[in-house]
Amino acid sequence: MKELDLYSFLTKKAKEIRRKTFEMVVRVGKGHLGGSFSVLEMLVALYYGGVLKFDPKNPKWDGRDIFILSKGHASNSLCVVLSDLGFFPEAELDNFSRNESILGQHSDTNIPGVEINTGSLGHGIGVGSGIAFGNKLDNKNNLIFVILGDGECQEGSVWEAAMFAGHHNLNNLVAIVDRNKLGSEDFTENTSRLEPFLGKWNDFGWEVKTINDGHSFPEIFEVLKNCRDPKRTKPLMIISNTIKGKGLSCLENFPRAHHTVPRGEEIEASRKELS
Repeated sequence: MKELDLYSFLTKKAKEIRRKTFEMVVRVGKGHLGGSFSVLEMLVALYYGGVLKFDPKNPKWDGRDIFILSKGHASNSLCVVLSDLGFFPEAELDNFSRNESILGQHSDTNIPGVEINTGSLGHGIGVGSGIAFGNKLDNKNNLIFVILGDGECQEGSVWEAAMFAGHHNLNNLVAIVDRNKLGSEDFTENTSRLEPFLGKWNDFGWEVKTINDGHSFPEIFEVLKNCRDPKRTKPLMIISNTIKGKGLSCLENFPRAHHTVPRGEEIEASRKELS
């Protein structure tokens, strides 16, 4: 597929996933649209842009890349992506967050295509680093991708894993921080500042790249294009600057967007924005 055609396809797919995610969450009246929407374009790029190696018919395929959504609350969008790709029937989205459904508020291994349970923040990059280390010992050539939230990076366990990965030169590990600059209640720089963020990862022995607009597919693919380069000697950190609640004016860059769901007149207004 030509580059421009790919970006056009991905833009349409992101719009479709955003609408389906919104309807799934509004239907039950709870969810995490803020973080799900900030990371949505990255998920679409990874799963539909030929970046990740996976097989929906065989989720445990030995040759797959390992994808870990460490910010497990953003699984609202991931669930829609996995159903759209055929990991499980799309009809299951109607049962989201209901009793006995495989789809809850956070990533869970009951969901085909999900590698580990996440939601308690700070663990995904540690697990990903361990898998990457083990795969290097076993001479496996697949990649480990981990998406973290920036508020999550206030957890000390993240920096223990960063030190471990840098020390062992885990060049098969790609970590992506969804840098929407908001935690669950306030801006990250008001609660426990992360800056100089890029410098911290550099100091821990990582190769660091940034995306100015984490909702731009050309920018996303520019930093991902060499992620499989065998000449890389360090783990790769991608800092993707995004907008929490992207696409919904009632949520965009709103400090309480973490678990806020549009209600009343906001629902129809949001549907128009997403149409």
